[in-house]
Parts: sequence; structure tokens; C-alpha cells
Amino acid sequence: MVQTIQRKISDSPIARWSALLLLSLAMFCSYIFMDILSPIKDLMQSTRGWDSTAFGTMQGAETFLNVFVFFLIFAGIILDKMGVRFTALLSGAVMLVGAFIKYYAISEAFIGSNLEAWFTTNLNYIPGFDELGISPFYEGMPASAKVAAIGFMVFGCGVEMAGITVSRGIVKWFKGREMALAMGSEMALARLGVATCMIFSPFFAKLGGIVDVSRSVAFGVVLLMIALMMFVVYFFMDRTLDAQSGEAEEKDDPFKISDVGAILKSSGFWLVALLCVLYYSAIFPFQKYAVNMLQCNLTFTEVAEGSFWASNTVTIVQYIIMLIVAATAFISNFSKKPLKQIMLTASIIFLVVYCYMGYMRQSAETIFAVFPLLAVGITPILGKIVDNKGKAATMLIFGSLLLVACHLTFAFILPLFKGNAVGGVIVAYVTILVLGASFSLVPASLWPSVPKLVDSKVIGSAYALIFWIQNIGLWLFPMLIGKILDSTNTQLVEQVKAGTLTPEVAATQYNYTAPLIMLACLGIAALVLGIILKRIDKQKGLGLELPNIKE
Repeated sequence: MVQTIQRKISDSPIARWSALLLLSLAMFCSYIFMDILSPIKDLMQSTRGWDSTAFGTMQGAETFLNVFVFFLIFAGIILDKMGVRFTALLSGAVMLVGAFIKYYAISEAFIGSNLEAWFTTNLNYIPGFDELGISPFYEGMPASAKVAAIGFMVFGCGVEMAGITVSRGIVKWFKGREMALAMGSEMALARLGVATCMIFSPFFAKLGGIVDVSRSVAFGVVLLMIALMMFVVYFFMDRTLDAQSGEAEEKDDPFKISDVGAILKSSGFWLVALLCVLYYSAIFPFQKYAVNMLQCNLTFTEVAEGSFWASNTVTIVQYIIMLIVAATAFISNFSKKPLKQIMLTASIIFLVVYCYMGYMRQSAETIFAVFPLLAVGITPILGKIVDNKGKAATMLIFGSLLLVACHLTFAFILPLFKGNAVGGVIVAYVTILVLGASFSLVPASLWPSVPKLVDSKVIGSAYALIFWIQNIGLWLFPMLIGKILDSTNTQLVEQVKAGTLTPEVAATQYNYTAPLIMLACLGIAALVLGIILKRIDKQKGLGLELPNIKE
């Protein structure tokens, strides 16, 4: 009698990569909203009166509830008890609610409303939080920034819940297969959201020659609706997988506090978690200020009104070229000669065209939008290496070195090219591309290492704990950057208050040296931890340097 082996839907490459695409597209949309105000910091200062402290406090509020109300820990418990499907839908809905609140805060409808008056006179002092120095508000903070911060807090709960859910979903569909490649590919696609945000947020804010920052946020809200739809489709695919495997969607093992205790006793877990917070704190907060940093360190000339380079058409054309760069670079990883060479050549040519267009547009946001493009091309390569060869800890060390080099270049070398229109842009492009490449080492090497450190039934809680620790840095450093900018540019701040300098002019004259040195120090700390992690892995045999795919 011949026994028939039932194949699961995850055994099909098409099915599991389709599931990955749905998760990736949802995160792509959430990444766009996460940084939707980053490329228009100068417009927020000129139209809403947000100085660097207000901007940084609002941006840091994204992770406030995750850190201080421990929402991420609860999210991990929900994920372990309720499974990927339920948590994915919940995270999508929470993101959307927070996005609507933030949109209202930025909109014209909020200006002059009773709600604006209430927030202007209230929430200036919160007992306990103010004494500890962790309040998400402060006296004098614009009411619109306060309400936007509340919306961003709610969104932050949803997006971080989505992050751990997507990581758990990838483990579920790709365990024993090309997991590092899958995680790297997911993050590569998601990070295209950063470039999309940098290109289209200013586009919508300035559409029609009339500045309206709420249009940018509305664009992000629509995309989060699409993200929720992606999670709905994934829901049915994942349910099919469980029906075929006969599993009950991870609800069999009740959550125990002792499970978290076991995770926290792992030295490997703590090193990975600390590496994560250092790495991400040196990147994500920087993204929120990167466009303004370029505006302050590069010399731009105004493009002639009515020319192609000042038109809306060029935005669409440049975005299409960006997608071609990303697609050809990504596809080259899965192609054989001669198609591989054709794809790589096309990717390089279109990347040069994209960079030229960014220069001709004299636009800081389109220059920084190049950030994820090199990462899209090399992240799958790195994922393949980790899957087949290992060396995850070694990659983290190399990534830390690149991180330090890039931030120091921004701090000390880029300002030397102030006034050199071509040289400054070239230095900026090269450094941004390398920074994006260094960041791609994290999803390809760090996230696939977590299942090697903890029991499979508490992977959700382990990811939640790492994300919670990471969120401490994502809450702290945007605020620190904003406060450091104001404290090291006191003359600018005083001139704006005195009315001798307009907010529009002040927004592009900040000295970013001190914040960039701080971010470089985070990279140095990550480098030290990476060396320690590699040594412990060798001593205890954690398997971080071993391949994911077992022959």
C-alpha cells in the first residue's frame, strides 16, 4: 500500500512567496506612513510652528505606549495566544485608527477648533512623567503636535505589532527553508516605502503650488487602508495552511511568565536585542531628520518655474525609474547568466539616471530617497549567504563599521562641500547608498537568528521583547536629536523667537554635527557588541554563524 504524503500550501514556492508578498506590501505601506512628515520638516516648521523640539517629540511619541505602557509585550502575548492571523488584522486596524487621528491634527479643520484650544491649555504637565523626563508633551508644544503625537502613539502600537506578526508569519511559512532570504526580501520591499515617502510626501504637500501638509498624511492614510486589505487576504491564505497541517494556530500552549523569564536568561538574546536597539536607533531617528540635514549641508539652487524639473511629471518619472532600479536589482539575485548581467547593468544605468534626476531637481528629499535602492539589490544576496553559509554575527560587525563611517561622513566631510553643488550631491548619494546597504545586514542576519535562541512556542514573545527594547531607542533618540539641534543652534532659535529670522530660512540653517556624532557613537557600541556576540557564539555554540538551511 502506497502512502500518500500530503503537501501543505507552504511547500509550494509560489504560495509561500505570495504570502510573503502580502506581508511585505502591508509593511511597505506602514513604512510610508511612519516617515510621512520626515521629508517636510521644514514645512511643518513654517506652516504649523513646529520647531525641532516639537518635531522630535512628536516623532518619538510613536513608540511611547509600546515602551511605557508595555503594549509591545502585550502584543507578543496576543500573538502567541491568538496567532498570526488575528494579530495581523488587529495591527492593521490599530494603525488605521492612529493614522486618522494624526491626519485630523495636521488638517486645516483642526486649526481654530475647540479641540485646538483645549490642547493648547492642557497636557502641559503630566504628574510623574514630567518628573521622570519621559512626558510625550511639554509646555509650549503646539496643540497640533500634541494631537498628532497621540495619533502617532496609536499608530506605533499597530505598526510594531505588525512588525512582530510579520516576523512570526515568515518563520511559520519559511522555517527550514530560505528564511533569511525571505526576511531580507520582506525588509527590502518594505524599505522602498521610505523612498516612496521621500518622493511623494513633498509632492502632495506642494501639489498645485499651494502648500497643504495634510495632503501628505491623507496619502499615508489611504495606503494604510490598502495594508489592511493585504492582511485580510493573508488571513485566508494562513487559515488554509493551518487547515492542511492540522494545527490550531498556536493556541495550544498557554502563555506563562516563566516563558519570558527563560528568554531573558539567554545572553545571546540580550546581545541580539541590544544590537537591534543600537542599530535601529542609529537609522530610524536619522531618517526623520535626514532630508533636513541635507537641506542644511548642501547648496541648492531654485529650479526655473515652468521647467520639466519643476513639474509634477518629473516626480512620477523619477519614481518609475526608482522602481525599475529596485526591480532589476532584486530580480538579478534569482537570475542566471546572461540575464543576471543584463539585469545588473540595467539597474546600474537606471540608478545613475535616477541620481542625475535628483540632482537636476535640486531636491533634498529625492536625494535621500536613494537610501533603500542598494539595499534592495544586496539584501537577498546577504539572505542567501546566511541561509547557505551562515556568518550572521560577522555580517553584523561589518554593518556596524559601515554605520559609523557613514554618520561620521555626514558630520565632518559633507559640510566641507557646502557651496560645491556637484561634489556635495555625489558625497551625499554615495554615503546614503552605503548607509542603506549597511542597514540591510540587520534583517538578513539578525532577525533569522532569533529562532536559534528561543523555543519556537515563544518566538512571538521573543520578537516582542526585542521590539520593546528597540522601541526605547526609537522613542528616545528622535527627541534627543531635536533637543540637541535646538541646544546647539541657540542663535537660530533665538532669532526665530525674536522675529529677526523667518522659520523658513531657519529650517535650512541647522548645524547637525552634534546629533550625527551621537549616532556614530551608537554604531561604535553596536560594533563592540557584535564582536562580543561572535565570541559568545563560538564559546556556547548558539549557531549564529551556521547556515539556516540544513542539508
